[in-house]
Amino acid sequence: MLERILQFRDSLSKSEQKVADAILAAPQTAIHSSIATLAKIANVSEPTVNRFCRSLKTKGFPDFKLALAQSLANGTPYVNRNVDENDSTDAFTDKIFESAITSLNMARNSLDISAINNTVNLLITAKKISFFGYGASSAVAHDAMNKFFRFNVPVIYFNDIVMQRMSCMNSNQGDVVVLISHSGRTKSMVELAEIAQSNGATVIAITSPGTPLAKIAMLPILLDVPEDTDIYMPMVSRLAQLTVIDVLATGFTLRNQSARDSLKRVKNALKESRFDKG
Repeated sequence: MLERILQFRDSLSKSEQKVADAILAAPQTAIHSSIATLAKIANVSEPTVNRFCRSLKTKGFPDFKLALAQSLANGTPYVNRNVDENDSTDAFTDKIFESAITSLNMARNSLDISAINNTVNLLITAKKISFFGYGASSAVAHDAMNKFFRFNVPVIYFNDIVMQRMSCMNSNQGDVVVLISHSGRTKSMVELAEIAQSNGATVIAITSPGTPLAKIAMLPILLDVPEDTDIYMPMVSRLAQLTVIDVLATGFTLRNQSARDSLKRVKNALKESRFDKG
């Protein structure tokens, strides 16, 4: 629930943001407060507190308090995602690891297993697989190419937008294009989906819920991970995306004997390039 508040805070009204800040500052106090008390702490009206609760997809203040209490009781620690410039090495290291662990747990809990299952099936039968992304997501797409290349299947990766567009234009029925974008709002990424689908390819998107890319993709894999834009913090969405690629690659090998055989040949071929364990 605290992660959800962080995710939706900027989309709330200014008065509702005051409620969000009051709860984030002292979640235990919020659990034990009446609506009047919380309204006073946040310096807003009681109806504003109720509007805030409904914005968080709860029925009202009692329902919100119950959801918040359950969230805290589940043991997921509240992570102060703002690394202070005066933090010690221990402090900022703990914050970064806690942020990564919490975000991966959120991604796991929100993941639609049926979407994973369907994606693995599509990848196994694909004539050609392409992985595209921008920025940090481009590194994830490159990692996906490295993994699937070992399975001896036709796989494509480009980080150049012109090459990506040409690849999508030359896609055909039976091809699978995997687009990776946390924001899901990059216009050129949505255009790639449109181009690929217009040429008969199946588009899979690893992205956030409710985004333009999620809406246009034939099969979206949704990762509900709030990205932290603080300049001191890593991009936790990238870690969730990389983990999903690992899940897809593992599913691919478990269901595909030829992929396992190819991996075995690659491993044996690399033995001579490594020192023996001492």
